[in-house]
Amino acid sequence: MSKKVHAVNKHEILENMQQVLHYTYKNHLLLEEALTHSSYANEHRNQYVRDNERLEFLGDAILDLIISEYLFKKYADMPEGDLSKIRASIVCEGSLAKMARKMNLGQFILLGKGEELTGGRERASILADAFEAITGSLFLDGGFDQARSFIHETLVEAVEQTESIENLYADYKTLLQECIQKVSMSPIHYEVVGEEGPDHDKHFYVEVLHEERLLGRGIGKSKKEAEQDAAKKALKLYNS
Repeated sequence: MSKKVHAVNKHEILENMQQVLHYTYKNHLLLEEALTHSSYANEHRNQYVRDNERLEFLGDAILDLIISEYLFKKYADMPEGDLSKIRASIVCEGSLAKMARKMNLGQFILLGKGEELTGGRERASILADAFEAITGSLFLDGGFDQARSFIHETLVEAVEQTESIENLYADYKTLLQECIQKVSMSPIHYEVVGEEGPDHDKHFYVEVLHEERLLGRGIGKSKKEAEQDAAKKALKLYNS
């Protein structure tokens, strides 16, 4: 799904997007809505244009279900906690935006002039939201099997190409940051609170904090390793 095409008007955008998806919509208005950012809808209020936020809401739930089903069947002996962390890393904003870029989805999104001028076509949040909205539109137009086919051809295929399942959620710091950003604009920060041992075998102790609240403590043979461990512990508490 990486075919790159160029469109000059709305009709061409919809036609070319269908080529990328290898799917022809019965209701083209669903696809148009999925590609419509709120900034574009606000600039065309007199035309009763609908943005993609409702489809994004629906697509988010469907995406969670499809990925949950995939992981449940593939990793029959994996505990719920690990399944949840892997699912979170697959459906996180960064992962969805990466897949949207691979599809060249940004060129098809209908944006307002302000978003266009400030690089909206490459903004991770806009790309991820559009990917979810596409999922929702495929579900409404073609049913659950069509939505599942789309997710399996994109996200699941990317997962299958990963060398090891651990690599899917190895970057706990990024995953924790994305979780926190959903509820707060305040940054998280890491502090080295101790170290012990000789230089050739040193261990570092790190705490991760958000708004002066302790989220987790970690240990590692390097500061980076200790930070990842602290983020991992914080995520375990966050998802519990």
